[in-house]
Amino acid sequence: MSIATRRGDQGETDLLFGQRLLKSHPRVHALGAVDELNAALGPLRITALKPETREIVVRVQPLLITLMGELATPPGMEARYAATHTPFTADHTTWLDECVATLEAGGALQFKGWALPGEAGVLSAAHADLARTACRRAERHLVDLTSTPQELPNPEPLRFLNRLADVLWLLARWEEK
Repeated sequence: MSIATRRGDQGETDLLFGQRLLKSHPRVHALGAVDELNAALGPLRITALKPETREIVVRVQPLLITLMGELATPPGMEARYAATHTPFTADHTTWLDECVATLEAGGALQFKGWALPGEAGVLSAAHADLARTACRRAERHLVDLTSTPQELPNPEPLRFLNRLADVLWLLARWEEK
């Protein structure tokens, strides 16, 4: 089976359970933004100087795949998705809160003035800052999607992305240490 199915040639794409949407739909924009975020984490995973950074990224990337599964689930099909997949919970966000506390206690907040991405000359920190901006974009797309509650009834992915952006900012400072 080829990756080139030609099913998207008319500007539509597949969601789970057989539904199709225009590629310009807010749900598809949100899916694409989370995919971009996951791809942006790849260079950080490879270049991380600190093992803690790599450990966090290694744990976050599969969670983003989970989030993409939720986003690819059409409204009203959440129970069907949850029957075979674990949806996002507050535990995911709580773990990121713990990461924030650990990084802050470890000195990731010890800097003066504004953080200027790339200024320290640390490639991994620049990758973390780039991933942070991708995360904020994904977060904005989720906000657009949640303006209609039935589009994304689970509020946890939005909280998760908000917290993940904070963690990525701290990881950039951590990598610069």
